[in-house]
Amino acid sequence: MWLGRRRYGPTYELQRQLFESRKQGELPDVVLTLEHEPVVTLGRGARPEHLLVSRSELEGRGIDVEATDRGGEITVHAPGQLVCYPILGLAPDRCDVRRYVKDLTSTMRALLAPYGIEAGEMPGLVGLWVDAARPSAAWSATQAKRPAKIGAIGVRLSRWVSMHGFALNLDPDLSLFKLIVPCGVSAFEVCSLASFSSAVPTPRAAAELACASLALRLEGTVRSFLDASEVPTTDLLRWLNAQLMNASIQRIDAGK
Repeated sequence: MWLGRRRYGPTYELQRQLFESRKQGELPDVVLTLEHEPVVTLGRGARPEHLLVSRSELEGRGIDVEATDRGGEITVHAPGQLVCYPILGLAPDRCDVRRYVKDLTSTMRALLAPYGIEAGEMPGLVGLWVDAARPSAAWSATQAKRPAKIGAIGVRLSRWVSMHGFALNLDPDLSLFKLIVPCGVSAFEVCSLASFSSAVPTPRAAAELACASLALRLEGTVRSFLDASEVPTTDLLRWLNAQLMNASIQRIDAGK
């Protein structure tokens, strides 16, 4: 689903509800894609000193601060960033956390490739990286002159069902990352696709491609891509259940 632009807190609660329903087998796999209003999120490994300004100052600037149960440290979400939350059952064939993280990394990499951006992994660090000095050169962590992070990953798994996911910087306000130590790493900068290319897709345009790319890596298919951007957050769960019910009825009718 494409959710449009949403605040983090209500969307996090929606994730949690879908996550529990997926664990109970009440829902199929669901992938939420969206932009967030400006927010600093604190993962389970977040350190207080990596928030470089006071919460009151952030509040005054209209930036939320939210604690979350994903893995990882501290990061920023903002408009211009594609956020993807796959709520997937990985059992029985893909019960491998590292493999799943690599699938998310590869999904982001595939979105950048058409724009001539070569990206890859950094040993010992999670996320997607580019050489800001030579973004079109084949990625090499050992030879990169200016490693820069362009995509973040943080997940949670329970009974091999996933939640949270990745955030790819298409064209967010990068100055927001100066308010934190991004992912607890101060040695490297944060960049975006817009740092290197004038041709930047909207998060909405990138979202459908991201779902197709992720499904390919998981050896699955996207049955439908729903636009829920006009649905109030409080109605999303009910709306999704209605869509799934309609789809089930249609499949039964087609079978007859």
